This record gives sequence, C-alpha cells and structure tokens, in this order.
Amino acid sequence: MRVAVVGGGISGLAAAFYLKRLRPEVELLLLERAPRLGGTMRTVDVDGFLFEAGSNGFLSNKPHTLDLVRDSGAEPLLMRSNDAARIRYIFTDALHRLPEDPLRFVGSRLLSLRGKLRVLAEVVIPARRDDGDETLQQFGYRRVGSEFTDVFLDAMVAGIYASTPDRISVNAAFPLVVRLEREYGGLFRGMIKRRKRQAGPGGVLMSFVRGVGTFVEHLGRAVPGDIRTGVEVRALAREGKSWRISTSAGEVDADRVIVTAPAYVTAGLLAPLDGEVAARLERIEYSPIAVVGLGYRRLAHPLNGFGLLTTSSARRSILGVLWDSSIFTDRAPPGQKAVRVMIGGQRNPDLAMREEAELVEIARQGVRETMGVTEAPAVTFVQRWERGIPNYPVGHLANVEAIFERVKALPGLALTANAYNGIGLNDCVANARACAEGVALSLS
Repeated sequence: MRVAVVGGGISGLAAAFYLKRLRPEVELLLLERAPRLGGTMRTVDVDGFLFEAGSNGFLSNKPHTLDLVRDSGAEPLLMRSNDAARIRYIFTDALHRLPEDPLRFVGSRLLSLRGKLRVLAEVVIPARRDDGDETLQQFGYRRVGSEFTDVFLDAMVAGIYASTPDRISVNAAFPLVVRLEREYGGLFRGMIKRRKRQAGPGGVLMSFVRGVGTFVEHLGRAVPGDIRTGVEVRALAREGKSWRISTSAGEVDADRVIVTAPAYVTAGLLAPLDGEVAARLERIEYSPIAVVGLGYRRLAHPLNGFGLLTTSSARRSILGVLWDSSIFTDRAPPGQKAVRVMIGGQRNPDLAMREEAELVEIARQGVRETMGVTEAPAVTFVQRWERGIPNYPVGHLANVEAIFERVKALPGLALTANAYNGIGLNDCVANARACAEGVALSLS
C-alpha cells in the first residue's frame, strides 16, 4: 500500500510523519518541487546572522506543535523566547507600548478617552443573534468601537495575516473571539470565565536552536519514507482504484494521495478532475509580502521588546518590524543585533515584489521613521513571497466547506494546507495530523 504526499512544507512533513507513525507498514512517498523541504519555513545564515524567510516560531498555548516536537524527538532543539519578547509596540503617529494590563490601557495614549470608554462598554453590548459571516472590522466596530478596531485590530491583523480588518473574515481568521461572543455574550465576560477555568500562564513563543530550519531538517530525517526534493508533480489521474501521478521525473502510482501544496497549485492539479473544486481553490487569495532582514554590528537602539506593528492610518510603507535578536538571542552574533521588516500585504501589495535593493531602502526608511534607527546595516537579507500568506475573506469558510465536500467524490484523495483552516504552525500541524488519521483509517 503506497501513500504519496504532494508537498514538503510543514503540512506535508507532519502528515507524512503521523501517517507512518499510525501505519508503519505503508510505503510512503513524499514529493517536493523545491530543492529543499520546509516551504516558507527556512532559516538563512548571512555572516552569522540568522534570518527567517517566513514564520519564526509557534505559541505554546496549543499542544499540536509541541506534540510533534516530542513525538519526533526534537525536544533538545526547542528554544524559548526571551522575556523581553512580551513587550510590544504599535506605531501610529509615534511609537507606543502595547498595554499589557488594564492600568497600562487606561494610561495609554493609543486611544482617546472616548475610545477607551467605548471599549469598556463592550460588557453591555448585546451579543449578535445570528451566526452569519462578517469582517473583522464589522465585528470590531460592533463590539469594541471604531477606535480600538482601527488601532489594535488593524495592527494585529497586519502582523498575523498581512491583511486589513475590512478584508478578512473574523469567523475564519479568529474563530475564538466569535465563540466568546456566542458562548458568553461578550469578549470580556468570555475572557474572564476562560481565564478562571485555565490553569497556568498563557502561551509563550517558541522556536528552535538556529531557527525553524533546524526543525525542518530534523523532521525530514525523522520521516521514514522515500522523500524526493526537486520533483514537481504535474498531473493527477484516477486509474481504477489507484492514482497515477505524473512528475518531472516520471510517473508513479499510489493508493492514496495527500495534497499539501498551496491552493493555487492544488487547483491546477485538480482542474482535469473537477472544474468546480479547482475554481473554488483559485478563489483562495494570498497576500504578497516581502521579508527584509537587517543585521547590525553596532546599533544604539536597545531593541527591548518583540518589535512593532504599524497601523493603516500611520501611512507607512512597512507593516512592522520584528526585533529578532531580542526575541531569540542566537539570531545575531554576540554583541550584535538583527531585525526583520515586513513589507507589502493587503495594504501595499505592489511594494512586496520590488527589486531587492529598493526593498532594503524601504526597510531602512521604515526603521528610521518608526524607531529612529539611522545606522547602516552590515548585512541584509531579502525574501519576496508573491503569494505569501493566505487571506481569509468573508465567505472563506463556506468556500472551504464546499471544497472538502466535493473532494469526497474523489476516492483516495485528501487535502491539507494553511489555505483552509488556519495559517499558524499549530494549526498546520493539527490539520495535517487529522488528515493523516483520516487516511490511515481509510486503509483499514
């Protein structure tokens, strides 16, 4: 019995790992078109500075990635973020510390007195009666007011999805806050009741020694199977009870296929099999984003914190800056500092694909305007993602539900990726494991 996994990002690796763990007798074949595994999870060493091309870690408040780390024997690679990473900033017309408690919130200059009172009034706002989809902006305006939405939620969604509150579905992107309103009648009431039920502190940002790329390499070695990089899957065809997979290196057969590629790649593979599912996959849009790393031999700025996010109203060319060497100390050589600047997203999609030299200049201008940094970096790093982060607009959940319903008519085919139900590392691992469990069960 052979199972083929198309795609060697974290979704593909996690699905392959758990499938072999559940069904060790399965002949596993993993195909990845890039010359390396990991997808957007890649760490690049530039003269001793470690820059992440994509995500820099995961939160420990969900068990999924931690379970994969333990199950695969990668615990010695785990690295906890520094305590300084709890301090975060928002740039509006100036740099403001993100309030971490009610007292700091009251004293913060991020909102006017009227805006703060509107937030406090959330406890008396009645819960929405229907369960229809709405944007994060609609949800925020309704529950906590326009000021809080246009500052806090705007910055937050830029940092997570590289999107804007009016272009993203709160139901798809932030299901927890929707559940808080439905189950408890409001956000504050829900958070208080959940905190009382939960023991211990909240989640901590975790990564790996020398970056997430270390974990990808470890996981690639931990998956017992035939892993082929540099092999592009070009077509899928159903032949009897099995699948014929056409690749750049020839044809192979499999009894089951798990496709973990981006939605637009999956659409091309499934178009000859089901035109409607392919069209629905094409509807899943991605935010373009550029990541620019700046490494400094000497930098006066203390970088005491996690970094900063900008708001749309700030009208800056950058989405935010991650103070990498303060979050994880091994990201820069001793005594030196590193930051990463995010550019593009739904705010300024045209900027993300500019030439590398121009992106470096945009990044330098960004840190100068938001942080007062005028020093020239000793090293730079640029990664452009034309289709970087999946954007979940209103209607996304219904579209995904229809996709998975139609895929049921294609026996032996399964999908999992960050395009469907969660973009974070924890979500990808959880969904990949569930997918592997379903495929393993179908082999019984």
